[in-house]
Amino acid sequence: MIPQNSPLANYLSHQSAIDSAISRVLASGQYILGKETLSFEREFADYIGVKYGVGVGNATEALHLVLTALDVGQGDEVITVSHTAVATVAAIEMCGAIPTLVDIHASHYTIAPDLVGRAITPNTKAIIPVHLYGQPADLEPILGLARKHHLYVVEDCAQAHGAEYRGKKVGSLGDAGVFSFYPTKNLGCLGDGGAITTNDEDLYERLVALRQYGWNQEKVSCRPGFNSRLDEIQAAVLRAKLPFLDENNQKRIRIAESYNRLRGISSLTVPDPMPEVTHVYHQYVLRCANRTARDALRHALSDREIQTAIHYPTPIHLQPAYKGRLRLREPMPITEAICDGILSLPLFPELTEDQVNRVVTAVSIAFSGAR
Repeated sequence: MIPQNSPLANYLSHQSAIDSAISRVLASGQYILGKETLSFEREFADYIGVKYGVGVGNATEALHLVLTALDVGQGDEVITVSHTAVATVAAIEMCGAIPTLVDIHASHYTIAPDLVGRAITPNTKAIIPVHLYGQPADLEPILGLARKHHLYVVEDCAQAHGAEYRGKKVGSLGDAGVFSFYPTKNLGCLGDGGAITTNDEDLYERLVALRQYGWNQEKVSCRPGFNSRLDEIQAAVLRAKLPFLDENNQKRIRIAESYNRLRGISSLTVPDPMPEVTHVYHQYVLRCANRTARDALRHALSDREIQTAIHYPTPIHLQPAYKGRLRLREPMPITEAICDGILSLPLFPELTEDQVNRVVTAVSIAFSGAR
């Protein structure tokens, strides 16, 4: 079986460095918010190209902490998309704000800037563009709207570690960037983990306090806070893997280039990166003509022992927990249509050339009708 993703393969490719990092933490006797976390925060901030990094428990909590630190709360509206992980919307609701969802770009699957402009109201306080599948959202018009209307921009970079927009890494362009280190991510740890990046010193200090009960240096809560800390073992693992992130992203890009040979199949749409961006292919997402064609392809690949996934099968606004109660400024025909056709092929840096060729061949055979 060719897996769709393999955290185990990634661990094995860095096993010596990871095992050494874990042993270092175990011998240190300090397991929460110690030297490893502090060092990783600095190293990751340097990598992204910002002044500050804050390690937290996961990306959902990271989004919630940023919005809270920016005083986004009850009655405020936050504009984002429905085609994303549920975490994006859940974090908005965690701080009492109202998710306002807009449609996406038909080719890139990221937030449509023109629709963002039409969704802004006097109650809007922030925009969360999601850099989906490793593809940066079109940030320049969104940042322009934010400046015009005095809004915050919080980049959801959970799937885009190392991706670039016009020469700058995502997570460095808005007021803050939020990252996930879930094991399947381009930079993943061995459990849950997340981080926030920013150039704003005041925001950084608020975040450092909020992640641990709102404490000051004397452990006195100066404002209500939370418990969201990146532990030392996960920080050490991330430090061991960070130096290989660009190399692994290049491997993802080469795999994507091989998959692009499927572009010649008329009823299949392959990823279409925007100009002036670096797409880091957290996922390689095909789009079939409809659900029937997608499901047939998925079954055909499974028969050939190739695992696939669907990211994401149901838009958030149509899921039972949210249906009928989220704010939609306009209908979302593109979001609803693409969910019936998308399919994620196997993609992780350790895929071999033979495995990639097997996938390309299997997809081609499925569409040719050959057996």
